Amino acid sequence: MNRSCFLWTVRLVVGVVFFFNVTCALAFIARPGDYAPAFEVSGVPGEILVRGMGILFLMWNATYPPVLVRPDRQRTLFAVILAQQAIGVVGETAMWATLPPGHPALWATGLRFILFDGAGLVAMGLAFGWMGRYST
Repeated sequence: MNRSCFLWTVRLVVGVVFFFNVTCALAFIARPGDYAPAFEVSGVPGEILVRGMGILFLMWNATYPPVLVRPDRQRTLFAVILAQQAIGVVGETAMWATLPPGHPALWATGLRFILFDGAGLVAMGLAFGWMGRYST
């Protein structure tokens, strides 16, 4: 694979994760009441909690655009993204593993986050690892 094609492949991998993260964030911000039950919260406090999570997701994803533009020149920032993703997977897994019985909505929601973030971590980790072959 030539260098240009490879960089576009890296952009695609990072871009897919970024797209889904931002889509989720905007949905949480725009329609928090639709997602509050998945976190076993309701009413105004539940909506504020979910909307706040959406804002946190946007903050977390502020690191992605420079990597999308120049992944070959943003290796340190790319490493930060991987660290953020790993922290997410580990934290989500710890919360999920310690969830007491009787919370099927939280269990399912936690598992969805773990699976998506885990897949993103693996895909972006592979792309990052391959970057060494094509660095400038």
